[in-house]
Amino acid sequence: MMRKKKTRGHRRRWKEIKNWVDSNSNLDIGQLNSTQRNYVKVYVYPWNGIDLENNTVPQPHGESKRRIISGLIDIYNSWKFALDQIEEPYYLKIWLYSPRISSSQVVCAVGGFIDFYNTTFFKPNDSKEFSSKDYGWLKQKLQQFNWSHHLDEEHYNNTEIGDPEDYNTLVEYEKEKSRFEAKLEKPHRTVVTNEPIGGATEFYSFKEGDIWIGSK
Repeated sequence: MMRKKKTRGHRRRWKEIKNWVDSNSNLDIGQLNSTQRNYVKVYVYPWNGIDLENNTVPQPHGESKRRIISGLIDIYNSWKFALDQIEEPYYLKIWLYSPRISSSQVVCAVGGFIDFYNTTFFKPNDSKEFSSKDYGWLKQKLQQFNWSHHLDEEHYNNTEIGDPEDYNTLVEYEKEKSRFEAKLEKPHRTVVTNEPIGGATEFYSFKEGDIWIGSK
């Protein structure tokens, strides 16, 4: 059973957030030209690691949350300045997750990968409008961006369970099958694809929250 773990030492976390921003603000254009894409996740303990005691870490909130978002903006601005110097087309966005804020990223791409991310997230017909009023002193910074609403989803498909012979015992297979069938009873959207080899595959997407994609 997963246990909630309190996040202590906020001032130490704030120092780690600053170090994370400082360490990732300089975009290596040479490396970017080689790989054609780059990204920065929230590499700040305890929100970026695996807890060996099987605890769940609450999402950052309050001042820690605001400082992380401010850090994403600072990284974005620094990368934008560097990308503007090369005078070539580029993709540069903040992926701001809500409420899973620790999954947020700054993502950039050039060359053949510019359009790669445009279909990464599902955009619902009833898209929301971004509101900056709940972010305190970040409001003005956030208002400098254009924000597009998408869904934060967990994805599965109809091959997840596999076959009984993939398990040590039939009991394990039946248990996993029951768990997955119970999951499918929850609200989700389904997409079916047909491949020349393998036939139809069903993909199931479960909403975990929202993603705000922001750029200037």
